[in-house]
Amino acid sequence: MARALKEDDARPLPDQIEGAPHPSQTNALFGQAAAEADFLEAFTTGRMHSGWLITGPRGVGKATLAWRIAGFLLSQPMQADDDMFGAPPPPATLDVDPDHPDIRLLRAGAHPRLFIVRRALNATETALQEQITMAALRGHKDGANKLMEFLHQSATDGGRRVVIIDAADEMNPSVANSILKVLEEPPRNTYFLLVSHQPSRLLPTIRSRCRLLRCGFLDAGDVAAALAQAEITLEGTEALAALSGGSVGEAIRLTTLDGLTLYSDLVSLFNGLPKFDRPRAIRMADSCTGKTGATRFALMLDLIDIFLTRVARAGVEGPPAVQAAPGEALLLARLSPHDHAARIWATLAQEVSERTRHGKAVNLDPAALILDTLFRIEQTARDIPPV
Repeated sequence: MARALKEDDARPLPDQIEGAPHPSQTNALFGQAAAEADFLEAFTTGRMHSGWLITGPRGVGKATLAWRIAGFLLSQPMQADDDMFGAPPPPATLDVDPDHPDIRLLRAGAHPRLFIVRRALNATETALQEQITMAALRGHKDGANKLMEFLHQSATDGGRRVVIIDAADEMNPSVANSILKVLEEPPRNTYFLLVSHQPSRLLPTIRSRCRLLRCGFLDAGDVAAALAQAEITLEGTEALAALSGGSVGEAIRLTTLDGLTLYSDLVSLFNGLPKFDRPRAIRMADSCTGKTGATRFALMLDLIDIFLTRVARAGVEGPPAVQAAPGEALLLARLSPHDHAARIWATLAQEVSERTRHGKAVNLDPAALILDTLFRIEQTARDIPPV
């Protein structure tokens, strides 16, 4: 009987945020009550679609929602047409007892009515492939199509079947076309849950055959609750929520990499604008070099992008209600005192984003790229006209 694909526990899973439990092991989902209610309403009213497209920014709980729906569908009893005892009351929640047999099988990666499509390991099994290839459907390089076997094999208990595709944006053309064919004529009682960060990258025909479930950003309270569930406790969760933009995944990344401290260092450096401490800027740029600095380099670029976005927004909306670092509100108010300044900072943000994308593509020296970006920020601060 076909089973969900499951890599060795020591290997990284592509649908798991580093430092957080896998979505299949998460008990509660925070901040996405509307999406859950939409699915539950469709289930209880008999208006179920075979395909469900779960969209939204990265790290807001899309994968967790997919696994919750999967557990719900797999554990709900099938209602026979001639059931003499009548239908049971409709479920009021997607919650299922963690000790339910179907949930225990799901969390063990061994449920016979669940199939997972995600990026597979490369030929040398040293890293994940960049795309979801046919290897993800076959289980190994030259084997039979395990997904097709799964879909055409009769379920021994007559229950529903679920296929989770995470992330659907990563499917190569061959996989996308295979999934499209199944969505066009889906097997009975089989449901496809497509997790998508960028639905525009999917085939229009795939999108048209799925019902949309949108997940949005979380507020500070939901971010804190999600971090607590992941057993991540720290002070300053409001600042973390502001800096992560309401993404739990980004909040976990910032926590793991000490992003709040690095952002505070940037704000402290920029407090000297329109002329900052150049030796300090050079030291910050040099900290992003070498193998050990690669992660810090990526984080630094992301935090600079966040800073420029926040300073541009401050010129239109005023300083943020929640600071992401000490002294940030006063700094943003000083650097972006009016609409014209906001437009200047927004233009710089776009230019920096394009330049850093090009710089990474051509392997530009990380320290040089960071330093050049910092100097551009310094020059822009000098060019902002007074109030």
